[in-house]
Amino acid sequence: MFSVKIITPQGLYREVETSILNVVTTDGARGVLTNHVPLVCMLDIGKMSTIENGVRQEYAVNGGLLYFRNNQATILTDTCEHSSEIDVERAISAKQRAEERIADKKPNIDLQRAELALKRAMTRINVSGK
Repeated sequence: MFSVKIITPQGLYREVETSILNVVTTDGARGVLTNHVPLVCMLDIGKMSTIENGVRQEYAVNGGLLYFRNNQATILTDTCEHSSEIDVERAISAKQRAEERIADKKPNIDLQRAELALKRAMTRINVSGK
């Protein structure tokens, strides 16, 4: 087991004990187990999962940084939501708005921003399990 601290700009979001941490990095999926070698990596928008008291827990993470050393993981991220906290209707609405902006193709639309919004919404829907 090892400790995972999730920190957002609002402060400590959650601290858990887990046997495995799965994250999506900018280089792809990565799993961290107890006694993993020291690690620093950039997180992408995606699903993060842990095993807490034998139960898989899933979170939507909005990018950030993972630092692991001496069986202590620290995640710095703009936002993190546990699957039980996600407002699915809001996520579906955000997905539809992003898809409309992408399909619109107006010159004043920031396409990259719309694509990131779509990715965040899709992650939240996926993590919610709905």
